[in-house]
Amino acid sequence: MNMKKILIVSFIAFAGLALIKLEGSISTASAAKPYDVVILGGRVIDPESKLDAVRNIGISNGRIAIITAQKIDGLNVLDAKGQIVAPGFIDLHEHGQTPDNYKLQAMDGVTSSLELEVGTNDVDKWYAEREGRALVNHGVSIGHIQSRMKLMNDPGAFLPSGPAVNLKATDAQIAELKKMIAHGLDRGAVAVGFGPAYTPAASQWEIQEMFRVAAKYTASCHVHLREAREPAIGALQEVIADAAITGAPLHVVHINSTGTEITPRLLQMIGEAQSRKLDVTTECYPYIAGMTRIDSALFSEGFQERLGVDYKDLMWPKTGERLTPESFARYRKAGGEVIIFSNTEEMVKVAVTSPLTMIASDGYMENGKGHPRTSGTYSQVLGKYVREMKALTLMEALRKMSLMPAQRLERRAPMMKNKGRIRVGADADIVVFDADRIIDRATYAEPTRYSEGMKYVMINGIPVVSEGRLKDGVFPGKAIRAAIR
Repeated sequence: MNMKKILIVSFIAFAGLALIKLEGSISTASAAKPYDVVILGGRVIDPESKLDAVRNIGISNGRIAIITAQKIDGLNVLDAKGQIVAPGFIDLHEHGQTPDNYKLQAMDGVTSSLELEVGTNDVDKWYAEREGRALVNHGVSIGHIQSRMKLMNDPGAFLPSGPAVNLKATDAQIAELKKMIAHGLDRGAVAVGFGPAYTPAASQWEIQEMFRVAAKYTASCHVHLREAREPAIGALQEVIADAAITGAPLHVVHINSTGTEITPRLLQMIGEAQSRKLDVTTECYPYIAGMTRIDSALFSEGFQERLGVDYKDLMWPKTGERLTPESFARYRKAGGEVIIFSNTEEMVKVAVTSPLTMIASDGYMENGKGHPRTSGTYSQVLGKYVREMKALTLMEALRKMSLMPAQRLERRAPMMKNKGRIRVGADADIVVFDADRIIDRATYAEPTRYSEGMKYVMINGIPVVSEGRLKDGVFPGKAIRAAIR
């Protein structure tokens, strides 16, 4: 074969190979599927990377697949133009773990709701009751309060009202409590919950022994401090010491509710503990009133001095009435939730704007009665403290609601590394809201009114709120749970 023929044959062979490769790339491109959901044209804010720019987000298989300024296509297209696109809110302190409470929270932008203060004494049962039936992601602690109630046969349903309040545990009982806490952690409890204010007979040694168990599992201890107001300084010292001695992570719940007028001092103590490399965090909610059970140890004799309130500062949510000595005695005997007006706007602002605090609702609603924080905590922060008061930037507020709580739990529950962020690979727990309209609409008289301004809420890639309305018949919530041993 002469040189000319060789060149012709070689060119034909090369061209054929190139055509095969080109045809292969065309076939691949034509077979590429659109994203399951795309969120177009929103102002995307991610507290971890500090991204704050107009972007499009593509979601596939429940996770964020792409964040881009380029045009993308999806099977379901959500228009976010003029809206904020942010990580879904993570509530570490929500007692109302029921379908009705989940609906209220979803309309407030909550995508993960956790009961970490009181917790449960049966972790497997708690998760089984919600499997496949939950609107939002959910998780629970193994509760020292609930475990003590079970061990001592306390008649209380949620909080103790009998021996778990007043009985000092023996060494044998403390050993049994440690086994109960360890079993709950073995079964995947996210944390350990404490409320020495509700179990005043629990000694400092008893609490510290439970911290020792938590430390072995790198489980954070979520604590309602033993005392309120000025004595809270000693109560905070107690659990900071427990954390320092045992190595257990500490999370102090509702710092403004416990601290009231000394909230700045408690925050200073937590900041100083952090500066010494102690793993101590805290949270707050944006309301001047709290709520708890009137038949709990919190309202034992002398509560006025301890809490800094009188009967007129207590409101019965079922009727809206302010209490008197007579009605207080009647309702305390019957039992139920009572609202406590014990704080000031000034101290609430101190707590909400502190760089140390996360936002958590401490919410609970039953039969349409309860506290507006269940329905409106996150919209209250965004509407009042960010837009109206300009006391927080939007980035700061979103960090308190999403990234910080995710980071609090991720050592114990590594799945949280994929929540509280807008990044490729993260779970598609996403909120889309109007920063100019978002606000809490719930009141103490009408606590179940939905927040306003939330356009879309997506959980694991599935919209549960669309165009400002709840969607029926969707249950994309998954268990937030540590490894099961």
